[in-house]
Amino acid sequence: MIQTSDDAVISVVLGLGGTIRIGENALTVSDLTVMFDAITRTGSVQGFADALGLSYRAAWARLQAYETALGRPLVRKTRGHGTALTAFGAALADAFTAAATTLEAGLDRETRAVEHRLRRLMSGEAGALTLAASHDPLLVEVLTEAMSAEPGAGAAVELSVTGSSAAVQRLLDGGADAAGFHCGALAPEAAGAPFASINAGAGLVLHPLFEREQGLLLAPGNPRGIRTVADLTAPGLRYVNRQKGSGTRDWFDRILAQAGLPAAAIHGYTVEEFTHQAVAAVIACGAADAGLAVRAAADRLGLDFLSVGWETYYLAASRSLASPALDALVTAARRRARSTPGYRAADL
Repeated sequence: MIQTSDDAVISVVLGLGGTIRIGENALTVSDLTVMFDAITRTGSVQGFADALGLSYRAAWARLQAYETALGRPLVRKTRGHGTALTAFGAALADAFTAAATTLEAGLDRETRAVEHRLRRLMSGEAGALTLAASHDPLLVEVLTEAMSAEPGAGAAVELSVTGSSAAVQRLLDGGADAAGFHCGALAPEAAGAPFASINAGAGLVLHPLFEREQGLLLAPGNPRGIRTVADLTAPGLRYVNRQKGSGTRDWFDRILAQAGLPAAAIHGYTVEEFTHQAVAAVIACGAADAGLAVRAAADRLGLDFLSVGWETYYLAASRSLASPALDALVTAARRRARSTPGYRAADL
């Protein structure tokens, strides 16, 4: 829901549409859905009439036209119990409900996109962009420092830091306008759910923001002599992990699996932090010996860094979303990555 400058509140509602064609007859799905809902809820044709603002006679005539087109009765009248759907009518209503439920998340996402466009058309102002994103130091810097310098970046960006899986799921469920995420060395389509759902077929567009280097953060001088992931199993060595659902945690789990190491062999595997900076801080203060994070976090606190590889950090959003804030964010992040150690431009 949005409110324009003249205090007129506008609400955008998207729903299941389309038509059913049987021979030469065409029935509007939205009208059938209204009829099914009204009769189920009120137990009467009058309820259907009220829902569409029709007279009882007009509503009954429309219902009969539906039944004629479908060749099946949709309702039955029972003395003392009003009107109810027939078995056929109930089954058709269930089919529409199932379709609407499946499409609900996408409709919620597109509703947000339409409201953004409508706000700008009617008031000239872009609405706030809700971004659910996996933590990244460069991204946070761009949002706090660079966005105000970008042309057209007047709209606020509301950032919610969460794991990559949760960020993507919020976008898919219509709970965010955009999602920032990474999948380690894997491409989204190879990373499984929910990342594989980010594709053009779902009405989404994927922006590779930048590539970043991840690795093991170690105490200055690497006093424990860590050279490989197998060294993390040394007696007394303390590891600090990222939270479940984060892209970095998922990457570390894949690294352990490739090395044939069980999680139980890593002392501190269950010790969790929610940002790269927090992992670096735990190691810098001497509470842990190693943890997986981006090079930028190691550089800021003067830690040693043992690279495990580069990955792409992505931004995904609805293809229909028109947001100056989103465009400015993509531009600023890509530009900053070209001049920041531990980052580089992504292949577009």
